[in-house]
Amino acid sequence: MTLPAWEAYAIRYARVERRRAENFVPIDDHDGPMPLDFYVWLLRSGERSILVDTGFNAATAARRGRRLMRCPIESLRVLGVDPARVTDVVLTHLHYDHAGNLDKLPAARFHVQDDEMTYATGRCMCHASVRHTYEVEDVVALVRHVYSDRVVFHDGDATLAPGVELLRIGGHTRGLQSLRVHTARGWIVLASDASHFYENAQRGRSFPIVYHMGEMLDGHRRLLALAGTSSSFVPGHDPLVLERYPRVDGDEIGIARLHEAPRG
Repeated sequence: MTLPAWEAYAIRYARVERRRAENFVPIDDHDGPMPLDFYVWLLRSGERSILVDTGFNAATAARRGRRLMRCPIESLRVLGVDPARVTDVVLTHLHYDHAGNLDKLPAARFHVQDDEMTYATGRCMCHASVRHTYEVEDVVALVRHVYSDRVVFHDGDATLAPGVELLRIGGHTRGLQSLRVHTARGWIVLASDASHFYENAQRGRSFPIVYHMGEMLDGHRRLLALAGTSSSFVPGHDPLVLERYPRVDGDEIGIARLHEAPRG
């Protein structure tokens, strides 16, 4: 079977200033500025579009001190995609920066791992330090969509469409999933928060927000092996993504064309 060649885009929508010491376990010995960018990802083949994650809204940005550059859902229009026509959305996990704005996608089905919904609605959320990275209204919105038959649950790896594979990784959260996508230049891996920065995976150093350290480190190895080369591995929050890949012309905030070869 000949697989379709998907276009894949990383769409930046927000940023927060951080330091290196905040991004690694163990703490980095050489501290300095290391900002964290927020992305959603769009996959497109012919008339079909798949959105990966949904970002946060202005109220959440203000409450959490994040610089919102644009609405992540409305940003799809830059690529000629009407949010009202998106039928499949992959939620890699349910943290506040990946699972908001569900009301802006009226035709979508939301794909999530069983373990992630169990985690986000179960006993771990009794701990304030764990639930801090979730927005209760976002989780409740997804539960409501369960009752309206708009949530598709996955238990482990799955094929979402020819050339689009879901990979159950865990680590950062109990049910985090990454993706493997077939493009014109071959397979690429969208790690999402399995690896926030290139350095997390390439140096085997966990991000500090972690449910299971061993799963996170094993996930680094698995995803790097599936990617094959560093040029086919895309982390979830690294500003370097927009430096390494060609960008969509005319978009000042930043959209990287991941289906094209990195620059340099």
